[in-house]
Amino acid sequence: MTDLAGKVVLVTGADGFIGSHLVEALVRAKAKVRAFCLYNSQGSWGWLDKSPEQVRSAIDVRLGDIRDARFVEEACQGVEIVFHLAALIAIPYSYQATESFVDTNVKGTLNVLEAVRRRGVGRMVHTSTSEVYGTPEKLPIVETHPLSAQSPYAATKIAADQLALSYHKSFGTPVTVLRPFNTFGPRQSARAVIPALLYQLITGKKEVELGRLDTRRDFTFVHDTVRGFLAAARAVGVEGETVQLGTGSAVSVQELFDLACSVVGVRDVVIKTDPRRLRPDASEVLVLLSDPSKAKARLGWAPEVTFAAGIEETVRWLRENQDAFKESLHL
Repeated sequence: MTDLAGKVVLVTGADGFIGSHLVEALVRAKAKVRAFCLYNSQGSWGWLDKSPEQVRSAIDVRLGDIRDARFVEEACQGVEIVFHLAALIAIPYSYQATESFVDTNVKGTLNVLEAVRRRGVGRMVHTSTSEVYGTPEKLPIVETHPLSAQSPYAATKIAADQLALSYHKSFGTPVTVLRPFNTFGPRQSARAVIPALLYQLITGKKEVELGRLDTRRDFTFVHDTVRGFLAAARAVGVEGETVQLGTGSAVSVQELFDLACSVVGVRDVVIKTDPRRLRPDASEVLVLLSDPSKAKARLGWAPEVTFAAGIEETVRWLRENQDAFKESLHL
């Protein structure tokens, strides 16, 4: 296992949900962190604005755009490990603005791969998604399961994954593809079902808006996902491999609703269907359930936080950060 202390690392998408947690974990691991955040006219660092002062003072923030190849290459100068998380991820938006998903998720990943190759970076951890499988042919899903894009978002992520793996085969680029299942926890966008549901419950709504209740997902708490990224960076001999991060257990949206009501301490809440949370029928992925055995064998990783404990922690965070969170809520 490689020690991260003193390593110069770059995190793309550092201003986002998982990225900001990863930056904080890397600072705690005593890595020298370069945080690539999306440029904006306010100079905001996204969720890193909310990080402790000791984190913010320890990081080298680069405001730019993953679609700008020259900027990406400059950000990779002198870097030993790249964690590539920058992406557009809102599935409903991918139906409306597919070209922007291609530009960011495919072209952006190409820019990172080229920069890693040209600058001689020692390890790139590329972020995939369980959505690349579509509704699976068999359960649990293993890394060799066929890929089937059921949304434009999933199609761009498949393309990005295959580019990453092709660079390893073509140029020896030291890429590891990490494929998290449904990560949740503090700072997640309101576009996701868990924070959207919990926020409605803790603000006293008696009629909550959800999509389908029968879909099932393998939910992984964000701190476990971040540990998986650190493990992928430290592991020896995983270049050119794809490794899933999941719990091996799937929960339906109905089961999520029941647990959330129990944790928040509310009763007699009615569910209303929100058409904005429904996908076209052929585009809906009915179930995602991982087989985490490869992550255990190759990375020494296994989830530690139970689903219920993760929900409780997310509720605590939402109650303490309602103002910061509600800006992204569109219900």
